[in-house]
Amino acid sequence: MPQFVIAPPPQAVVPVTGRDAVFPVRRIYCVGRNYAAHARELGNDAREPPFFFQKPADAVVASGSTIAYPPATQDLHHEVELVLAIGVGGVDIAPGAARAHVFGVAVGIDLTRRDLQNAAKAARRPWECAKAFDASAPVGAIVEWPATARLPTSGRITLDVNGVRRQDGNIADMTWGCAEIITELSMLFRLEPGDLIFTGTPAGVGPISRGDTVVGEIEGVGSVTLRVN
Repeated sequence: MPQFVIAPPPQAVVPVTGRDAVFPVRRIYCVGRNYAAHARELGNDAREPPFFFQKPADAVVASGSTIAYPPATQDLHHEVELVLAIGVGGVDIAPGAARAHVFGVAVGIDLTRRDLQNAAKAARRPWECAKAFDASAPVGAIVEWPATARLPTSGRITLDVNGVRRQDGNIADMTWGCAEIITELSMLFRLEPGDLIFTGTPAGVGPISRGDTVVGEIEGVGSVTLRVN
């Protein structure tokens, strides 16, 4: 075993429903503007090729956590998303083979410092400061997906803030489906076990404030809950 000059950081993990073992997180990939209505509400074309950005693995936050309102923003937004958990690695994965690479699915929230994102877009700069900050990736427990079941193609996806419905859509409305996302992403990066893929959010994104309780749910998948302090 190598000797480390400093203590190595703890492994980011997500619980798995019905299991004592946990899912180790390697990388977090996110798909931008993958619902037509959400793309339109941000002033973008409703049908464009998928594009990706990343969050660090240690941005993961367990469901039920209380997080601090992040610094350097006055406009923190919620974006509820279906999350794919990769269990088998691969590159140049064909759509028909994508199912075999997915261990399970979960509900996630892509927290976004919208004011920083808008400034980055205007200056044609990267989005890391807007998307990849601490505690920006709350994820509910992963549901191990049956090997015989196809990847989710429909199911109501919602998000409530303090009991008030903000987002209400269906994953059937994704511009690029789960298998297509895996295919496109695997042509850019070699996917490995432990990768999480946030697949985009429906319309209705909006601000959250200190004291808010946020609940995201996907029919047949589960939920994720957090409180902002």
